[in-house]
Amino acid sequence: MDKHQGILDLHPGLVWGFAITVVIMLLLDLGVFNKKSHEVSSKEATIWSIVWISLSMIFSGVVYWAFNTDGSPESHALAVEKFTQYQAAYWIEKALSVDNLFVFILVFGFFKVPKHLHHKVLFWGIIGALIFRAIFIFAGVGLINLTYLPEMNIFGHPVKINIVMTLFGLFLVYAGIKSWGEGEEDDNEDFSDTPGARLVKKFWKVSDNYDGDKFFTIQNGIKMATPLLVVVAVIEFTDVLFAVDSIPAIFAISNDPFILYTSNIFAILGLRSLYFLLANFIHMFSKLPYGLAVILSFIGVKMLIAPWIHIPSPVSLGIVGGVLVISVLLSIIFPEKVTGDKEKEIEE
Repeated sequence: MDKHQGILDLHPGLVWGFAITVVIMLLLDLGVFNKKSHEVSSKEATIWSIVWISLSMIFSGVVYWAFNTDGSPESHALAVEKFTQYQAAYWIEKALSVDNLFVFILVFGFFKVPKHLHHKVLFWGIIGALIFRAIFIFAGVGLINLTYLPEMNIFGHPVKINIVMTLFGLFLVYAGIKSWGEGEEDDNEDFSDTPGARLVKKFWKVSDNYDGDKFFTIQNGIKMATPLLVVVAVIEFTDVLFAVDSIPAIFAISNDPFILYTSNIFAILGLRSLYFLLANFIHMFSKLPYGLAVILSFIGVKMLIAPWIHIPSPVSLGIVGGVLVISVLLSIIFPEKVTGDKEKEIEE
């Protein structure tokens, strides 16, 4: 089998299988299990987290099956490579998405969003992510394929340097170093003046109060947006900003857009349940941002040295997993001291 064959060349039906699975799960989520807005319990969040992670792991098995066409050593080796590419891309996106949770907590606190409305905001935020991630990933892969320089001889070795991958690598190293030094998020940030909020205010007047789970309300005969629509817009814009880090990171893992997109979407789909599971315990993962900084820098370095040194996907997966485990263990061993104000914020 051609090593450069994509999963779409082998099993084009997987596109429909993936799409149908995602649509069915989203319809069940919104139309059956969460038809009425309610506060998501830890038990419910745990069940949904298990469901989404299990679906992703099952799909990674499908990826292995799709590439292991004839059971030969060559097919097996390629299937393992593609399987680990999927796993690495999934866990990198999952890890970097956890960083979103810190911001989501601040956004919900700033706008005083009732807990029973959190799920609806995150649901529509994920619908936007499905669209924007597809644009970023497929456009990014196309751009990368167009920006290879002619083969040249450097230090006695023939290499092909990619302009976009080199820029991404430099950016990720910079982002990793910068995020290490930034520390905690600014609790006093004014989210009402972010681009997402300004976009809503440009087209509609915004009411002062929520109207249940409605995005629009009528006051004095005037149709107005509710603060809930503003929150959704802020969450959408926040996700786009985080994608600037996470999408270039997974380009270092694979150039197969289907593997990148499916792993990315499964990670994003599980983010809502992870939010409800970890929101009250986020202070227990105080060292995780440092682990994410290391991961970003490692992936950036991997991109920069790729023309000379290829780091296999299983090695990348091992390093990413190891950094995540170490950062979580350090968070548990050396927990962050929670002040009185922080305790009150967490309880609320």
